[in-house]
Amino acid sequence: MKDRVAVVTGGSRGIGRAICLKFASLGANLVINYAGNTEKAEETKAMCEKLGAKVVLVPGSVADIMVCEKLIAEAVESFGRVDILVNNAGITRDNLIMRMSEEDFDAVIDVNLKGAWNCMKQVSRMMMKQRSGRIVNLSSVVGVVGNAGQVNYAASKAGIIGMTKSLAKELASRGVTVNAVAPGFVQTDMTDVLGEEMKENLQKTIPMGRLGEPEDIANAVVFLAGDEASYITGQVIHVDGGMVM
Repeated sequence: MKDRVAVVTGGSRGIGRAICLKFASLGANLVINYAGNTEKAEETKAMCEKLGAKVVLVPGSVADIMVCEKLIAEAVESFGRVDILVNNAGITRDNLIMRMSEEDFDAVIDVNLKGAWNCMKQVSRMMMKQRSGRIVNLSSVVGVVGNAGQVNYAASKAGIIGMTKSLAKELASRGVTVNAVAPGFVQTDMTDVLGEEMKENLQKTIPMGRLGEPEDIANAVVFLAGDEASYITGQVIHVDGGMVM
């Protein structure tokens, strides 16, 4: 990964931070997008720089295509190219459909699904001209099996899978791969709000008997972004401890 340029959305904490740190440890330079937590973003930047990476921070919601245009423009201005795009930014607005507002449905689709489309649209032409590139999208096992109370989230993550496979077919002839990683339940801020009893019940549904760590997801993402995965495209890799088979 030495001197490669990786753009990571939602990179200030949790899985996004773990992905950034993994890239930095392997010699990549980073352009990190974050929605609003500047303190956490600065922490991630400092941690990556300590590992030797050059880092640029770009704030804003990926639901806004202008933010995505700026994100890629900053990457090109700072490093001259984009080798890797990781669409990690995501939000939840959980509720049963009878109680889910239109605003909460739209917000999740706009960030999780349209946000990924916005970023992929910005880098696709560049990667095609380079005849190289790696795009890795973060889906979820919920996008495969569904989950009560997450109609909006499941729809966005299922949509990610469809976009991944479609764009993989569009870009394959130019040496650009497009894959997705589908995490199971991972120990992050999103799962910290769950009670201990719920976590214990969740673990019973996981053959490996534990929740995932952000590093488990980062390892899969970095593999798909590397040379060893050059003949893998259009795939969805489940990193879930065997939860969904």
